[in-house]
Amino acid sequence: MRPTLNFSDKTSNSILVFGAHPDDIEFGCGGVVALETIAGRKVHFVVTSQGEAGTNGSSEQRTHEATAAAKILGATIEFVELDGDAHLEVRAAHAIKLAELIRRFKPTTVMAPTPVENQHSDHARLGQLVRDATRLARYAGLKELIEQGAHTIEQLFFYTVTPDGEPRDITPIYIDVSSPEIISTWTAAMQAHGSQSATRNYIDLQMTRARLLGARAGIEYAIALYPNEPLVYKSLTQAGKGARNF
Repeated sequence: MRPTLNFSDKTSNSILVFGAHPDDIEFGCGGVVALETIAGRKVHFVVTSQGEAGTNGSSEQRTHEATAAAKILGATIEFVELDGDAHLEVRAAHAIKLAELIRRFKPTTVMAPTPVENQHSDHARLGQLVRDATRLARYAGLKELIEQGAHTIEQLFFYTVTPDGEPRDITPIYIDVSSPEIISTWTAAMQAHGSQSATRNYIDLQMTRARLLGARAGIEYAIALYPNEPLVYKSLTQAGKGARNF
């Protein structure tokens, strides 16, 4: 049994993951989520559309698939209405709404799609909105959220749904997802999005990317995450090994 998600503990070491569409999180960083929940960390998904503009699958089918996939990964999920699929705009009101979620859940870590423009516009714009929201969440004087306590996260990481979203100016960190249990769980979560396999073999695409990234680091499978700002370590022992596998 995975631990029941309870965000009432303000000191909980939890992760809040944002996705623009019902399958983004699973395909983009599902292996990382599996790694964290298997280790006992609490993970919650926030999806900002129902995928209604997609070529395959109704909004009802896609939200059902996302709910099933989140359960497989050991995460909880909610859907937040902003502008709708393929209509997302960068607005202060949206950033404040996402900041409210961050204050409510009080995560240690936040993950979102990269804000790189040359990809699905919803991905890039959500990445920008989440980046803004993490800042707004720590401003205690923000009048719209004045009744909530300010919250400062420790890390903001960006993930990529497609290779087009990979930043060229940020050095990624590689997360080792080579464990058979992680790979099995991640694959099962992607398979839950059966409506999307009618267009392209997205599972094979993501696994190929993970194998290539793993080869760079001398491991079997890896997922790249892009830190929003330089990471701070308390000691060199926390830093892991170099990806060039010296």
